[in-house]
Amino acid sequence: MKIIRPDPDLHLNLSKLKEKWNETLKAVFPILAIVMLLCFTIAPISPSILMTFLIGAVLLIAGMLLFSFGVELSMTRMGERVGTSITKTKKPFWMALICFVMGLIITVSEPDLQVLARQVPSIPDIVIILAVAAGVGIFLVTALFRMLFGIALPHMLLFFYIAVFVLTLFVPRDFLAVAFDSGGVTTGPMTVPFIMSLGIGISAVRSDKHAADDSFGLVSLCSVGPILAVLILGMIYHPDRTESVSEVIPVIDNTVDLWKLFVSQFPAYMKEMALSLFPIALFFGIFQLFSRDLKKNELIRIAVGLCYAYTGLVLFLTGVNVGFMPAGNYLGQTIAALPYAWIIIPIGMVIGYFIVLAEPAVFVLTKQVEEMTSGAITAKAMGLGLSAGVSFSVGIAMLRVLTGISVMWFIVPGYALALILSFFVPKLFTAIAFDSGGVASGPMTATFLLPFAMGACRATGGDVITDAFGVVAMVAMTPLITIQIMGLVFRFKESSLHKREIPDKQYAVYDSFGDMEIIEL
Repeated sequence: MKIIRPDPDLHLNLSKLKEKWNETLKAVFPILAIVMLLCFTIAPISPSILMTFLIGAVLLIAGMLLFSFGVELSMTRMGERVGTSITKTKKPFWMALICFVMGLIITVSEPDLQVLARQVPSIPDIVIILAVAAGVGIFLVTALFRMLFGIALPHMLLFFYIAVFVLTLFVPRDFLAVAFDSGGVTTGPMTVPFIMSLGIGISAVRSDKHAADDSFGLVSLCSVGPILAVLILGMIYHPDRTESVSEVIPVIDNTVDLWKLFVSQFPAYMKEMALSLFPIALFFGIFQLFSRDLKKNELIRIAVGLCYAYTGLVLFLTGVNVGFMPAGNYLGQTIAALPYAWIIIPIGMVIGYFIVLAEPAVFVLTKQVEEMTSGAITAKAMGLGLSAGVSFSVGIAMLRVLTGISVMWFIVPGYALALILSFFVPKLFTAIAFDSGGVASGPMTATFLLPFAMGACRATGGDVITDAFGVVAMVAMTPLITIQIMGLVFRFKESSLHKREIPDKQYAVYDSFGDMEIIEL
């Protein structure tokens, strides 16, 4: 009689799916609760918009579940493998070329980049896309050599951000918010998993004690590239005015039309995601032909993971673009039109606190931080830090909508404070903080918070381009400060509490990762 043994991989996958399911519900449910509470109290909306939002939420949950599961099987392994392989070659030219091509391909694959390009009609879309992609590629090469030569991240960030703010003096004022927003939208669900895994793969080859610190920081440098690229384009083309795309509020009469609204959008996002994932899969396939360091079973897992990630992104983007954008826009209009319009500030802060946890790339960042620091920085602590930062930034964004204050009054001192803090906190926290800025400003910000701000701005009679745009830049900036403040607290606790006497006149000293080292007196 043949004995059928249970497949251990199947059991592992099922437990992983269950874990992802719980995480996804915890991330999305608070947003649903807040929106529903607003809809039935101070911000009534039509049943058609509410139903569109709820169906979008279902698709968002399913999409996040499949995407986060697929990323672990595919993008993470691909990035680590490529990072390890190119570092072992020890040939600077090929390492730089491969990194540049990867940065170019992955950035062009980002769906939010298409949205950014459409906001600047005075510059051809293809020019913006290629310029931003080249910026990411160049800065990915820069990040690679920073890791290999152990260059301090704060010094590099200080130099590049000074260059950014010098360039702002030569760019039209109306163009600045879009330029700073570009740094956030180009580090999304396609870019972050691959780039972060690449950093882990490169650091795995190094044997020094700072390798783990330097495994983070790639996303932070790659976020600078798009800002510089768009500012340079602004100097070349001198756009007098940018235009915003008006959100269409759907009016649905029956359930059949409601279903058609979503079904009609699926083919577009299926094509978009196929075009996004194909270059990455092709690049890795060619890389594998030359390296031949993966076994057949590993390649099958990666292929299956890509299928999961593809399906998840299609569902996610359809849900947020069709269901969340109209709801966010309409809620913003309704709340800002109230006699007590100031209430949009605390409401925005509450929404911002929870919405960042629903960003697909945040799952990747918090998990990798917890793993790389051996639990010294937990995913929960990272989540709290990100939520606090985004909550504060959305509050400021709503204040800008009501008052019309320029985004530069917040961006300049905010980045100055973040850069000053980088010289006083542990290196690891600086790298994680600047990575978290790009990760926090993803699809959820672009498809709910930005329409929310745009709707509120229209209701108050403000300028959408100068007053509403910039919310992505604010969301990308504040986590730099909050995560580094966590680093200061961590350093204080480390110096005061992580030294305790143990038997036999020995002392336990904890390093920056929370690992204990025993030293003799």
